[in-house]
Amino acid sequence: MAETFTFQAETQQLLDILIHSLYTDREIFMRELISNASDALNRLQFEQLTNSEMLDSDVPLEIRITTDEEAGTITISDTGIGMTADEIQDNLGTIARSGAKNFMQALQDAPNKETATNIIGQFGVGFYSVFMAADKVQVISRSHQPDAEAIIWEANGGTEYTMEVAEKESRGTDIVIYLKEDAKEFLQAWRIKNIITKHSDYVAFPIYVGDDEKPANKQTALWRQSPREIEDDEYKSFYQMLTMDFGEPLMRVHMRAEGVMQFYALLYVPSTSEPSPFSPRKDPGLKLYARKVLIDDYHKDLLPEYLQFIQGVVDSEDIPLSVTRESVRANRIMANLKKTITSKVLSELKQMANKETEKYLEIFAEFGRFLKQGVVMSPTDKDDLLPLLFWQTSHDEDEDSFHSLNDYVGRMVDGQDEIYYVISDDYHSAKRSPHLDPFRQRGIEVLYFCDPVDSMLPMGLTDYKGHKLRSVDEADINLKDVGTVQEDESQAEALEETTFESLLERVKRILGERVSDVRESQSLVGSPARLVSDDNSGQRHMFRINRLLDKEYQMPVKALELNPRHPLLHNVSDLLADNGDNPLIDVVIEQVFETALLQDGIHPDPAAMAERLTALMQAATGSADSVDFSKVAPPKAEEVEPSEEAE
Repeated sequence: MAETFTFQAETQQLLDILIHSLYTDREIFMRELISNASDALNRLQFEQLTNSEMLDSDVPLEIRITTDEEAGTITISDTGIGMTADEIQDNLGTIARSGAKNFMQALQDAPNKETATNIIGQFGVGFYSVFMAADKVQVISRSHQPDAEAIIWEANGGTEYTMEVAEKESRGTDIVIYLKEDAKEFLQAWRIKNIITKHSDYVAFPIYVGDDEKPANKQTALWRQSPREIEDDEYKSFYQMLTMDFGEPLMRVHMRAEGVMQFYALLYVPSTSEPSPFSPRKDPGLKLYARKVLIDDYHKDLLPEYLQFIQGVVDSEDIPLSVTRESVRANRIMANLKKTITSKVLSELKQMANKETEKYLEIFAEFGRFLKQGVVMSPTDKDDLLPLLFWQTSHDEDEDSFHSLNDYVGRMVDGQDEIYYVISDDYHSAKRSPHLDPFRQRGIEVLYFCDPVDSMLPMGLTDYKGHKLRSVDEADINLKDVGTVQEDESQAEALEETTFESLLERVKRILGERVSDVRESQSLVGSPARLVSDDNSGQRHMFRINRLLDKEYQMPVKALELNPRHPLLHNVSDLLADNGDNPLIDVVIEQVFETALLQDGIHPDPAAMAERLTALMQAATGSADSVDFSKVAPPKAEEVEPSEEAE
């Protein structure tokens, strides 16, 4: 006797949408049911590798679609793994567990119904798309387990469904679809075959329609075919079926090796790095097949971590299987497979970067940070990765222009033997960095390290083609014999030595141990001050990395260099000579220091400057005597804590 169950309220709402709202491209229900049947066959095929005790072990693996015009039904049958009563209850009785809520939100956000039907398969609710075309559905299934009973599940799209024991001798699942009156077109064999060709041509198992002895699908996996035989539209269709991303992939790599090591691979660079919350791809990794048997949906050991954004399929004749579906023994074959696939992907990327730079930059914009991480995390691959890296630079004023290290080296000025970079939070901050003054003056190009992951690059990117990479904030950079100085006649005379020494002493007293030194700058042109690092190791940038990772970090203590030619320091020096007790002096010194922190992107609390800046603007637009600078004065030197940890 049938037992009746009630769908949850959320499930009822979803069914109502499917039944009454979505009519565009209703044929996708066939795609979804065939995909489910294919998965059941894949699971059974793997089970056969390790389990000989199963029902109908000699039955061929296939999908068969039959119609009954008089009854108005389509039956989709597979000889797959089948389901027990508990599995039917889990898989068909509780849609909410499969993402109903997210699906309904996506329907609301979809620009049109055609787009909505395209996303059905992304939520694990694909089976229920059948109710767009069906008045009633019966699922009759028998598990591969020899002692399991056959079960029939039935629903009409309402609030309830039933389950009871059924009569079914063979293993697998039959889905009987009672079509709506306006959906009888799907009873026509030509219509069904057209749908199979369009959506399911590369399903690995034969799909028979009616009494035909010839399968309606090609079966041969796309990745096992010769690239010469495949049209672009076929590649695109397979990508969309694989990823449920209906954009254009940015690149594809099709490999077929049939020598000592026999394998096939079809890989794609996705259209975007932004993961969709509705994507079927839950983890990085490639679909791994062994002799056409799906072993792992997300195999992570076929590409290095920095290429985990690649999606696709790898199928090998040589992979040794372990006792579980989820793992493959790590051996020489797997290592060689990974090496070969990685080398091919990098080669294709390098070729595109060299010959189709604009097209490659679309990939770099989405996935460049992964490649940069590879320079640090995979030193053995560094030489292959460096030609794939691009940056904005001081070479031009176009924010959209990116240049490679090779471009940079080709533009080096006379006497230049080093590559220079500035680390900053964004392009505009890098462009305005005071560290660039001497480089601009001599026509020396500087790379802008503006991406958050660029902070870690100095740990792995130390040189390129024999040219050492140097940060522009390193104190010991000597540009004396590099390039040609372009004198700026508008520069003021430098402060007299004794006058400047008095200013240096005052600055040292105010800043105390917050700086390692205060000294004259030999290179500043248009800026009053800059902070420089006496530590030239890549480790001095670790605080940026820890800050990015939300870990504890200490602000670096740097040396402050002052420009004795800058008008601001002339004015401060005049105030000091006129009245050393003027409170404005110390406030300006504090602001010069904090501005340098801000320009380097290392100010721990930029908002703290607001009150001081207001006071300085008030003094600049009125009388300094009317401003109470005591509220914004810097702490006394003896009260300054050295290198406090940022909160």
